[in-house]
Amino acid sequence: MILKTVNLVARNCLGSGFTHLRYLRTTCAVSSFKIYTGLGDKGRSSTYTGQRLPKNHDIFQALGSIDELSSWLGIAREMAKEKNHSYGDQLQRVQCVLQDVMSVVATPKTTSKERHEPIHQLMSTELVTELEQWIDTMTAELPPLRNFILPGGDPLSSHLHVARTVCRRAERNVVSLLATQELDPVCMKYLNRLSDFLFTLARYSLFLEGKTEVVYTKP
Repeated sequence: MILKTVNLVARNCLGSGFTHLRYLRTTCAVSSFKIYTGLGDKGRSSTYTGQRLPKNHDIFQALGSIDELSSWLGIAREMAKEKNHSYGDQLQRVQCVLQDVMSVVATPKTTSKERHEPIHQLMSTELVTELEQWIDTMTAELPPLRNFILPGGDPLSSHLHVARTVCRRAERNVVSLLATQELDPVCMKYLNRLSDFLFTLARYSLFLEGKTEVVYTKP
């Protein structure tokens, strides 16, 4: 019988957000997995450390925004595939990293035990550097940015802009977790840089299609 742990779930992008992490607080058999438990019917859910908190807690607000972000990236990734754009692989990698971010968010430091330490080591500054390298590579091919860009141009670029704005919301959601020292700062750095990457990618996708960016003009 194959056994999976929460780390393996995060690393291999199994599941869809924190909903699946709560079932893996202890090692469990995949064959007995059930999607529903009823444990959240009264408006409370569990962190990976076992805390029962209201579903509108800052932790779950952040998890929800990051999960939503990954869903938008999934749409953009499939649209990129249809256009034979190579950056679809980059978007899938980002989705995998976001699963790790969710694992870290779902494991608040103030209630973590020694056994949770591997989760807090999932994120590293190398992942932030990777985004910066992607941004620099695309920017080198793009025309200089001289105007405010409006979301639009084509459906794929527009979806990437939606993902960018959701990423910004996720970033705002984690601010309070940083203030209470529940979260490693590298998660915030990653989300901050990711929104820059998505802005650049929205421009780059139009560039690859030979389409014109929509720019702000004074009404």
